[in-house]
Amino acid sequence: MNMNVRFINLPNQRHLLLQMRFQLAGGLAFAVLIPALIRSSVDPGVIYSSNMQITIVAVVIAHLTGYLLYRRIGTFPGVAAAGYILPTFALAYGLVFLTIFFLRIDYSRFQVAASFVQSTFWYFALSVATRRLDPYQLAVIPGGNVDRLENIPGVSWHWIRSSNEIVEHASGVVADLRADLSNEWERYIADRALSGTPVYHTKQISESLTGRVEIEHLSENTLGSINPNQAYLKVKQALDWIAALAVLILLSPALLLVAALIRLDSPGPALFRQQRMGYRGKVYQVYKFRTMRTSAHVADEKEQAITKAGDARITGLGRFLRKSRIDELPQLVNILRGEMSWIGPRPEALVLSRWYEAELPFYRYRHIVRPGITGWAQVNQGHVAAVGEVLEKLHYDFYYIKNFSPWLDLLIVFRTVRTVLTGFGAR
Repeated sequence: MNMNVRFINLPNQRHLLLQMRFQLAGGLAFAVLIPALIRSSVDPGVIYSSNMQITIVAVVIAHLTGYLLYRRIGTFPGVAAAGYILPTFALAYGLVFLTIFFLRIDYSRFQVAASFVQSTFWYFALSVATRRLDPYQLAVIPGGNVDRLENIPGVSWHWIRSSNEIVEHASGVVADLRADLSNEWERYIADRALSGTPVYHTKQISESLTGRVEIEHLSENTLGSINPNQAYLKVKQALDWIAALAVLILLSPALLLVAALIRLDSPGPALFRQQRMGYRGKVYQVYKFRTMRTSAHVADEKEQAITKAGDARITGLGRFLRKSRIDELPQLVNILRGEMSWIGPRPEALVLSRWYEAELPFYRYRHIVRPGITGWAQVNQGHVAAVGEVLEKLHYDFYYIKNFSPWLDLLIVFRTVRTVLTGFGAR
């Protein structure tokens, strides 16, 4: 070994509080065992009852499910995992005990409520306690296109100046593996990999931290690497159809009321119809509640399709419908017809889609999945129209396609709720 090697020591991230086994064991003890012991101290015989035993098994399943959902969602970029503790555990406990309710199995409501409250409290407390113990630290090898990494927040970047420097306890080493690196640096990368330190390509780490996939040119595996999971594609379509039918039946009186209010608010039909580019490049007709005055005409078809901030064509009621995303609900019909999904890239007007295809490489590839009422780009970026902004949106769409999974869809659902409540990105 080179005697001039200099070790740079970073804080060791493997703190006890950060270990999955400790978090899960502590959570089960705090949220399942302690409520059971409290109950049995009041009534010693209750622990042997079938009611209590079924409840304990159910809360263990709910707790494990909630924890795995919380951990899985926390791996996506830009996610403050603590903000998803309550919704993930509420979903997990809700699904488990809704199943028990429909099966008419007797259970202890006290045990369930106590377990749910203490589960969320435990992981919130862990999140606060570990906030300073879990910095994401990456060592960067010079050469190639690594300078842009400096602009990515939320990471402690350590720039290696010499191949004699070894950064200990780093989360990984980042290098531009397409660059023409010297033999010295290539040996350094090999040594770091052999020592057990993960080595990442700049593009790989940029995607995981920003939630965007940038494609500059085609390579032998570019498109193959971002193909959506075909099995989940079919399962998702079935779930979309069932959910759309249920929501349409449930909300039909409210939708009819909205349609009547639109007719009273301004002259014209209640529904807006437009040709849009859809799944596999097929043109279809989208349905939305009308939010603009029909008397407002724009000479240029492309300009007419673009909604600008503070657009004068939008009615007073239409502005509320857009901000709350209620105007999107008639697209449930498009989901039932197999043209759309609840979650996917935003479908663009036909004239805009053809414009973007002419200006942006690979734009058509976003049509490999069904367009959605909401999506990864919508909750991260909001509504855009300019070509430069659409390119950034395209990168979000590619990230969604590459990471196409129920976990990412669940995260988008949670963020969509926040978007509806805040009106983020509406025009």
